[in-house]
Amino acid sequence: MCKCSSKPVEVAVGAQTAHNHVCGCSKCWKPEGALFSQVAVVARDKVSVTENPHKLIIIDESATIQRYACNECGTHMFGRIENTGHPFHGLDFVHTELSLEQGWSAPEFAAFVSSVIESGAAPESMGDVRKTLKELGLKPYDTLSPVLMDAIATHVANNG
Repeated sequence: MCKCSSKPVEVAVGAQTAHNHVCGCSKCWKPEGALFSQVAVVARDKVSVTENPHKLIIIDESATIQRYACNECGTHMFGRIENTGHPFHGLDFVHTELSLEQGWSAPEFAAFVSSVIESGAAPESMGDVRKTLKELGLKPYDTLSPVLMDAIATHVANNG
């Protein structure tokens, strides 16, 4: 559910999520004051907009991940890859922290950690940021996790 106090956009996710992680990239929506977003993937046919779809806009139609956000409060509701040749085509990116439901897969790692500097984090704080992530059980990467990087490389190898 978006952050609007009236007529919020609601998105239903009809399956368990996978590869849940915290992301430091400068494109992902983050709650106010947060360095990281929380993002997971799910099959795109399991994502549906159930309330106020007319309020959704695509933030950047030229981006690989087309992030759908509420045009009133700015909350990103889900991201979709339309490029059928992309390794993650068929998966939607969702923010489970916006869900009122419990039981979503837990975050497994931290991605694009260095990118929080682009969003305003002090470079000298990065040691502490990485330490905190590790204390939370989230191994920090400056890309995606090895499993996801292997999936990308396998896709590229198999599809020329």
